[in-house]
Amino acid sequence: MKSKKISYNSPVILTFTFISLTALIVNYITGGVSNMMFFCVYRDSLLNPLFYLRLFTHVIGHADISHFIGNFTLILIIGPILEEKYGSKTLLILMALTAFITGLINVIFFTTGLLGASGIVFMLIILASFTNKESGKIPLTFILVAVIYVGGEIIDALFVSDNISQMAHIIGGICGAAAGHFLGENKK
Repeated sequence: MKSKKISYNSPVILTFTFISLTALIVNYITGGVSNMMFFCVYRDSLLNPLFYLRLFTHVIGHADISHFIGNFTLILIIGPILEEKYGSKTLLILMALTAFITGLINVIFFTTGLLGASGIVFMLIILASFTNKESGKIPLTFILVAVIYVGGEIIDALFVSDNISQMAHIIGGICGAAAGHFLGENKK
């Protein structure tokens, strides 16, 4: 019997997962200090260089193991498929842009901190609904996913009081839709 080797089949998604897991462990060890310093974006002095770093790294931090599992279950299911389709570099750029846009919108319009990869999750979900887009056509899968996921987040934002950033979900979904449209139109 030939032995099977484990393949690092999705370098961006797997590296993101392992970095986030490490950040979660460090956050437990530091009693939440590492998240506040490096992995949570909030209004801060524009003279603080960590403010600019956190605009990107807030997607790495997670409040607890349940938050991490909720995000990375979906990221590990959807992400490798999209990384194979669009390439590691493109997916990394889309993730960085989504992190930056959600972080920036959060500090401009909200006074709360933001951490977690749920904006990335929603970007991937909506982007996945575009994977078989034909030029000049809007996939029905995109419409249904947008109504179910993004519509649900809009309803939650209006009627549910919780510690979940529906804004990050909605903006992540918009980033995924824009990327899906742009990548679909430029694939030829």
